[in-house]
Amino acid sequence: MGRNNAAATGRENTLAITTPEGIEFRMLIAGPVTRALAWGTDFLCIGAASIVLNNVLMLTGIVSRDFYQALYVISFFLFSAGYGITTEWFWRGQTVGKKLFRLRVVDIHGLKLQFSQVLIRNLMRIIDSMPALYLVGGLSCIINRHSQRLGDFVANTVVIRNPKINEPDLDQLLSGKYNSLREYPLLAARLRQHVSPAEAKIALQALVRRNEFDPESRVELFREVSSHFHTKVSFPEEATHGITDEQYIRNVVDILYHSKPQI
Repeated sequence: MGRNNAAATGRENTLAITTPEGIEFRMLIAGPVTRALAWGTDFLCIGAASIVLNNVLMLTGIVSRDFYQALYVISFFLFSAGYGITTEWFWRGQTVGKKLFRLRVVDIHGLKLQFSQVLIRNLMRIIDSMPALYLVGGLSCIINRHSQRLGDFVANTVVIRNPKINEPDLDQLLSGKYNSLREYPLLAARLRQHVSPAEAKIALQALVRRNEFDPESRVELFREVSSHFHTKVSFPEEATHGITDEQYIRNVVDILYHSKPQI
């Protein structure tokens, strides 16, 4: 992915990411209030788990109360830090709270989120939570144009919103049209493997919103998007000969969103 910048629209910020091919897509940046609500949910999850943990470790208090207290403090710290690290890594930037409020941690440049970034931003919670109630992290989110707390700033991450949208009717959008790319199932499978969800969404939105553009802009849009997907997998010339860039993208979307041929 290429450069990025943030654009303010009223009180709502967006993060614009431009690929090397010149394709731009925008992501809504999560504000401090929504992030606080998500953190509150995660805090309740950790609190509930700590009660269970405490009941289990209380058995060690029979041997030594000091040992029990030390073991509980260490275990609680490891669990509270491990909760964010584990969930954000395996759920691709989400925790229980972030899932509930449709938030996600992403690399600020649109690259794949690395484990080191997840680790750093979660370990930095110790500083962000100082002196109490995430005061340092909250102030950082308010004054930072990307609403980043210190952990996000150091890890080069940002928390975005994934607003719920109505999915287009793909069967209606794609049905009844011959897809020449499906004649090459191995290449089609390779295409699905090499295309990211963000790239697939760009192609789909280009088709859904194609009637919103004037003819010249529409042709230019599909020329750029088609050029990008041609770099992913090279289909034989007979599979693409005689079809427009828009038809090519329709075929690509059909492959990406329909794993089996449509009858």
